[in-house]
Amino acid sequence: MKSVPSMTSPRPFPEAGQCERLGPPASLDGAQQAAADELINGPRRGVYGPFRPLLHRPPLLRAVAKVGETLRYEGTLDAALREWTICVVARELSNVFEWDMHLPLAAAAGVPAAALDALDAGDPSPSDLRADLALARTVAGELISRHRVSDDTWREGLRMWGEPTLVEVLTLVGYFGMVCWLMNVARTPGPTA
Repeated sequence: MKSVPSMTSPRPFPEAGQCERLGPPASLDGAQQAAADELINGPRRGVYGPFRPLLHRPPLLRAVAKVGETLRYEGTLDAALREWTICVVARELSNVFEWDMHLPLAAAAGVPAAALDALDAGDPSPSDLRADLALARTVAGELISRHRVSDDTWREGLRMWGEPTLVEVLTLVGYFGMVCWLMNVARTPGPTA
């Protein structure tokens, strides 16, 4: 088996290696098959991650997939900021699927290895981390731990990004929080399982 990032992480992923408890339906009805076919024929090219449990509710699958496609394929964030933010959410929520899927994408987008290692270990980011990446970690951390951002963080987000980009970052955090929680409960396996 190919080594995946979560296997060498200094902090455990609670659902890693556990049996999936809410996978796709054993057999698909017409609506489920149509939703699966849309994913297979779309940019994702398969039914994996959060779409495994979402196959039980095709209308939800379609809505969630569309939001994710908009953020990942039609968003305005540069790849490093997008992938780093996804990794922050995945690591904060201990989600093995999104961590293993997006850590290599973040590295390929130019996120420094030292920053990714610090995130994985639960350590502060390096002091020389790009300012927008540092702010994204603060935004995601505050949203996840306090369910809001401080006035200082809000003002810094407006100064650095402006309202449209700040809204996109907040939505990215919320979207990936939602799918991470769904997969944590479903015990969705990592992308290579």
